[in-house]
Amino acid sequence: MTPRELIRHAKEKGLEAVALTDHDVIDGLDDALDEGEKLGIEVVPGVELSVRSETETHILGYYIDRHDKHLLTELEEAKRIRMMRNYEYSAKLKNLGFDVTVDEVMELAGSDMLGRTHFAQVMVKKGYVQSIKQAFDEYLANGRPAYSSLQYFSPRDAVKLIKDVGGYAYVAHLNLIRKSLPELREFLSDLKKVGLDGIEGWYTEYTPEQQADYQALAAELGLKLSGGTDFHAHLKPHIAIGVGYGNLCIPYSVLEDIRS
Repeated sequence: MTPRELIRHAKEKGLEAVALTDHDVIDGLDDALDEGEKLGIEVVPGVELSVRSETETHILGYYIDRHDKHLLTELEEAKRIRMMRNYEYSAKLKNLGFDVTVDEVMELAGSDMLGRTHFAQVMVKKGYVQSIKQAFDEYLANGRPAYSSLQYFSPRDAVKLIKDVGGYAYVAHLNLIRKSLPELREFLSDLKKVGLDGIEGWYTEYTPEQQADYQALAAELGLKLSGGTDFHAHLKPHIAIGVGYGNLCIPYSVLEDIRS
């Protein structure tokens, strides 16, 4: 969806507020905020920074100053590294027998801001796999043969940047980091030293046990909670905006607490 389409969809589904947090890019925020003002739905300007780790670790920034020059410079560098990562995806896929070039992925995406999902779409289009999910499960997910861990930001640098531009820093979907609770405690404690505000306490793919564990860990460390469905429109058709698999409910008070 375009940013405006996303905001209209959120409004139609009855959300009071929605955060736009694209990966390492903020180009859609002006349109999203403008559409939100027109429709009377609160739009949180944000970003999701991909950071270096052995698994998948992302740092969410809420209420960032999207005009900050330092932020724009850092995101340009992240964009350069992202393009290097795209060529690495392409090379690894070619070694596996899949002819997927960066140029054709950009043509399909209509942009040079590419992610693994765009590569998965081309793989589906060319008949290499049956679905985006299969592309990830067998080739593109962390630990699979076409995955690349190349990232610009360290976790600490991502938190510092978000704080430097007036935002609130939260670690996203802790389940994907694949650390034990003691390891997570150490990781989050270290990030709190450089300004981490909280963690994503509600998430579509958390089990009830994970949600309870993560929220208890946040309370122990004095961290706040955010929540999100990780909505990706037709790229993740099984996830509905605001409700995830259908039963997620994040109260507005969570957003009030974030900015308090």
